[in-house]
Amino acid sequence: MTDEAQAGGKQVAIQKIYVKDASLEVPNAPAIFTQEWKPQMDVQLNTGVQDLSDEAHEVVLTVTVTAKLDDQTAYLAEVKQAGVFLVRGFEDEAERRAILGAYCPNTMFPFVRETVADLVVRAGFPHFLLQPVNFDALYQQHLQQQQNKAETKH
Repeated sequence: MTDEAQAGGKQVAIQKIYVKDASLEVPNAPAIFTQEWKPQMDVQLNTGVQDLSDEAHEVVLTVTVTAKLDDQTAYLAEVKQAGVFLVRGFEDEAERRAILGAYCPNTMFPFVRETVADLVVRAGFPHFLLQPVNFDALYQQHLQQQQNKAETKH
């Protein structure tokens, strides 16, 4: 029996993972390199989904990392890691949204971590690794916020 048959016809397949956009700014170079490296780090995550067809979806995981020394920006790195995922056999809309909102970003996270680390090192700064992220918890938090907004409107 195939894996697809065992899962009741449910399938998630990666079609493509790619860097959709990447940018790096070092606005205070070269003076910033003369300062002691004790940065305040800010990491922002965002996800988005675009339906390409009934079964194919582009998921974009955006990571923005800002490193500051006092009030000066040392660097700002932003990476939009994208993937095209084939999602088949999920009749439950909530289950399908959870796949796209949590499972797919989690699958792409190692790729975005590597791209951010590479950009930071190439900019002349010490190695930076994104810490693990619980996308399931973030997705549940997003659902709760949506529910709270809906209740507030009524």
